[in-house]
Amino acid sequence: MNRLNLLAAVLLAGTPLTAQDATRPPGWVVLPVNEYQALHSKAYPVERAADLPPVDATLTRVDYDLRLNGPVASGLATLTVDVLKDGWVRIPIPPGLLVREAKLGGKPVSLVATPDHPGQLSAVLPQKGRSVLLLDVVFAVTSIGAEESLRLPGSSSGVTRVSIASPPQDVEMKLVGGLVSEKSASRWLAYAGGGPGGDNALVFTWRKKIEEHRAELPLRMRGSLTQLYALGEDSTSLNAEVEIEVLQGAAHQVKIAVPPNVTINQVPGAGVADWDVKPGQLVVNFLEPVERSAKFLITGETVLARDGSIDVPLLRLLETERETGGVAIDVLGAGEILNTKPQGLDATDAAELGDLVARRQSPSLAAFRLRAGAPSYSLNVQVARYAQQAVLTANVEEARYRVLITGEGKTLVEARYAVRNNQRNFVRISAPAGAVVWSSALAGRPVRPGKAPDGSLLFPLTKGRAGEEAPLAAIEILYLVRGAEWTAKGRATLALPVLDLPVSRTGLLLYYSPLFHVTPEPGAFSLQPFERPESPVLLAATASAPASEAPQNTNAVNSATQALVDRYRARSDARKTAAPLPVRVAFPAVGPSLYLVSELTGESKPPVVDLNYQKEKKGGVK
Repeated sequence: MNRLNLLAAVLLAGTPLTAQDATRPPGWVVLPVNEYQALHSKAYPVERAADLPPVDATLTRVDYDLRLNGPVASGLATLTVDVLKDGWVRIPIPPGLLVREAKLGGKPVSLVATPDHPGQLSAVLPQKGRSVLLLDVVFAVTSIGAEESLRLPGSSSGVTRVSIASPPQDVEMKLVGGLVSEKSASRWLAYAGGGPGGDNALVFTWRKKIEEHRAELPLRMRGSLTQLYALGEDSTSLNAEVEIEVLQGAAHQVKIAVPPNVTINQVPGAGVADWDVKPGQLVVNFLEPVERSAKFLITGETVLARDGSIDVPLLRLLETERETGGVAIDVLGAGEILNTKPQGLDATDAAELGDLVARRQSPSLAAFRLRAGAPSYSLNVQVARYAQQAVLTANVEEARYRVLITGEGKTLVEARYAVRNNQRNFVRISAPAGAVVWSSALAGRPVRPGKAPDGSLLFPLTKGRAGEEAPLAAIEILYLVRGAEWTAKGRATLALPVLDLPVSRTGLLLYYSPLFHVTPEPGAFSLQPFERPESPVLLAATASAPASEAPQNTNAVNSATQALVDRYRARSDARKTAAPLPVRVAFPAVGPSLYLVSELTGESKPPVVDLNYQKEKKGGVK
């Protein structure tokens, strides 16, 4: 390395290289200048000068304490400034301030123009650290109509606090550019943050609250009147709901036109003070004048013809700009509405008239709503009455069950019902707890029934017209229930589905394992010889009765059971690959059987059969 450095020094100096120079002492080495400076810098490092702050000073906080006095707002603006540089520093104050006097440390100071912005003033601070500059400022209050506003200039400070005091006054105030922390009749307190360039101005806007003298203005209101008439054999009941909306002024009472043959019984309502029936008019007085809205009910009655052409006596709201609502007619007892002649009314759904009408479920209910702009309205209905015995209620004419119980505690139940109906929309069937429904059918066709919130199945029913024979429908479900395994001897309870209709007669065909001897306990069901169903809709689907109740061949029964299991597994595998469509599963009628019957099962009462079982001892089985 020394030879290379020496060679470089000779070449740079332009002198020839000799083998030996006698004038130079031994051990002396010649280095280039740049290498020498680098080595010297490493041996004697120079201390690095401290970095200068990025800014000379910063405006940390601005506090305004002002008081409104007519067209001006005056007070004190406190500027908290942190100086980061030694020596004199110029700090701009927020633009747009009209400063009457400035003080620093209790001594008056002069504000000078900013060189970069001639229209903006600056304060010159002499020392490093925190300084507080006090400014006596004045702002102009701008008035536009009934609204006044005060604009405070924005700044680059981190926090801006504004406190404005005013003579006590009831005003509505809003702020743009900040957040109101406190607002009272004599003081407002708000906060805001700084923004780049100081363009975050605070604008206070207020106006005196307008005192409304609604009671002194002429009354203007609109109302809704919904009427429900229930036509009975002897009298007709009236229920009406009245709702008014006051547009101007205040309503002390409401007047309603009442036909002469209508008797008003009650007018209940939270705001009703009293009511009075004058000739052709009902006057309802309120506890306090109504300035917004009010609602109350009307109940009454009238005597109308039993059947034939009936003119319905309708109520009318008086002294309203617009009247809405509707009319609903219902026939009580054995009767129906054959024809209607509305004027100023349009037919509608009962749900469109609110809860008063929507809660009433009746096949003979007719609903109308008031036609917009109709000057008057009327309603005539044609009513037909029938003998009471000709009108049938919905019921289950016959119920048939086929049940297969295994020794493992599994129960397969096929339930078939013949339902006669003329009023009901659905029949509700609740299977026992834990039941898994395999299939369901309506009128011989597989269907997917609806489900109620409690998990019960809903099957739709076809309604019949009054005076005609109610239609008969066949409903079928097949489900599986898992229970406790049978022991050598014991007792089992068979719970059947619960219906929300009464059942006239019930037949139960019970199949059980040939390994057991089963006897029913006395109860609602009694043991009888097998009989075919009496209902025609169930007769076609009924399987043939067993020839005898003697125990069958065990091997044959086991073979039939194994075949049933194989078919079920095959269907299960198919269902895993196919879409879940409604299917109808055939009931496996295997094993010995018992036939039980019951009469008149009540509505929503679960049919229950108690069984005693014991293992057969034939063939060495204990």
